[in-house]
Amino acid sequence: MCSPERADLLALQIDVQALRRDIVLAAHRQAAEIAAVQPRHTFSATNLVHYTELRAHDVRDLQARLARYGLTSLGRTESHVLASVDGLLRTLARLTGSATDATDAAMAAAAAAAMPPTPALPTDTPPGGAALLTRNTALLLGAQPAHRSTRIMVTLPSETAADPDLVASMLSAGMDLARINCAHDDASGWAAMIANIRSAEASTGGRCLVAMDLGGPKLRTGPIEAGPEVVRVKPRRSATGTVLEPALVWLGGRPVQHDAAGTSVVPVVEAGWAARRRVGDDITLVDARGSHRTLTVEGIAGDGCLAALTQTTYFVPGLDLAAGDDHAHVGSLPATAQALLVHRGDTLVLTADLAPAPVAVSTDGSAVHRIGCTLPAAFRDAQVGERVMLDDGKIGGVITAVATREVTVDVTSAGVDGTKLRAEKGINLPDTRLAISALTEHDVADLDFVRRHADIVNMSFVRSADDVRDLLDRLQGSPEVGVVLKIETVAAFEALPQILLEAMRWQNVGVMIARGDLAVEAGFERLAEVQEEILWLCEAAHVPVIWATQVLDTLARTGLPSRAEVTDAAMAERAECVMLNKGPFIGEAITMLAGILGRMQGHTDKKRSLLRRLRAWDLDTPEP
Repeated sequence: MCSPERADLLALQIDVQALRRDIVLAAHRQAAEIAAVQPRHTFSATNLVHYTELRAHDVRDLQARLARYGLTSLGRTESHVLASVDGLLRTLARLTGSATDATDAAMAAAAAAAMPPTPALPTDTPPGGAALLTRNTALLLGAQPAHRSTRIMVTLPSETAADPDLVASMLSAGMDLARINCAHDDASGWAAMIANIRSAEASTGGRCLVAMDLGGPKLRTGPIEAGPEVVRVKPRRSATGTVLEPALVWLGGRPVQHDAAGTSVVPVVEAGWAARRRVGDDITLVDARGSHRTLTVEGIAGDGCLAALTQTTYFVPGLDLAAGDDHAHVGSLPATAQALLVHRGDTLVLTADLAPAPVAVSTDGSAVHRIGCTLPAAFRDAQVGERVMLDDGKIGGVITAVATREVTVDVTSAGVDGTKLRAEKGINLPDTRLAISALTEHDVADLDFVRRHADIVNMSFVRSADDVRDLLDRLQGSPEVGVVLKIETVAAFEALPQILLEAMRWQNVGVMIARGDLAVEAGFERLAEVQEEILWLCEAAHVPVIWATQVLDTLARTGLPSRAEVTDAAMAERAECVMLNKGPFIGEAITMLAGILGRMQGHTDKKRSLLRRLRAWDLDTPEP
């Protein structure tokens, strides 16, 4: 080897040794935190600290220099950081002809002298990092399915409480874990869902764990003043306006069981009027717009009659209905739900007053909207200049003023023609450090049910190690319940190493990448980057990850997937579990996801591409 090359390799050796020293020192600094974890997590906690320290360095220049000699670039160190670095040092030592033992001993002595006394770190050789992750995944999420390594979690809709066949079909399609959201339904409904899961297990021979989501603190918009009481009924028309199918409406009452059960209902004040009608009778009226309309009776049932019309009609309370000389009047109707139409440049005032908000009308190109905010802490902790995002980021703005009971926001982003803001929509404060607990009083009450009936508890709105500590303290006495931490805020992402170290005090732990809120908090343009970093850090901690939010969402809702979400589902194979949300076509979504995950596991494993044989390009062997 020529002298310049050897000098370059020696310089690399010195730099890698310095990197190793920093990694080892980091573990000594956090030895107390490492010692506090469950014994079976000790190596994983140490490796997590090593990886966090490694990623605190910018090693891109070092990677480029290593690549020039065909050496490892340290790009796949997650599962066992120190082993990767030590393997590289051994290779460099052979290339340079210099031993590292004396240097390592000197560095270790210097490190020990510089550090205060700390608990001893493990010295035994643990299983490989991949084996630890596989073990931890099985303990938390259940046994590996037969034809894929990635589990499938599915959010149960409310109807599964009364439909055991639906639960059985979901389990047969490939559901491995069922998610119950404590923000919906109640204990009786949850118990019925779980009973149907256990019944489906018995009938299908499958196994399905139950994960229950604690709701967490909800920061949402308050109510909006109701609109007018009106029901619009319109026929189905062709593109040229020809009536293809008349509209149907029940006048009076609608029977519980009837073929036209999905039609609108217009109550009638005068009892018995609708029942006196006969098939073929004409009913005339002048609707809310002053338009003359004629309806034809098509059926009688109970205290109502089913009428057809071929023109769009607006019914309002008090409207006169005439069947010859027999008159009646429309009764009370449900009020129309309204929304604030918010434009860029508008002002939005979030207020502690949860009285229904009026709908503002713009008079000079901008409007001032007021709407309630369900979390009082927002008025205490928010600061001028911080961002506010509403309705999954559809509306965004910057805080311009903060008072005791209201926050004023300058709207900076909304749709070109404005965006409708409705009641009960989420509010995100990505820059605000909210001084609130992740566990609400409602969560604490729900936790009593969860610890008795669920296999896993999913904790929402985690932001710090203190939040995790609070949950674990409340779970004492139920060590068999697994814990999954939902990472849905920037604060949680930034504190993830400390959060994971605290979580390792528990036996079985995992992380859910809650990509909905996380995208709003971090910015949609950063979501891909952030979720990758979460995957890497959790792999270093040997903690299983659940990839959640909008996976095959269009398929579950409409029956047809989009191309983008199929690609997203394929990328999700790098997680240990993928979550689907509910929808009328959830069975099809489970089946497709199971197929995608099964095929993708032959191509990727975390960040590593697997070079399996590709028959598609094999000219000698036909594709089976």
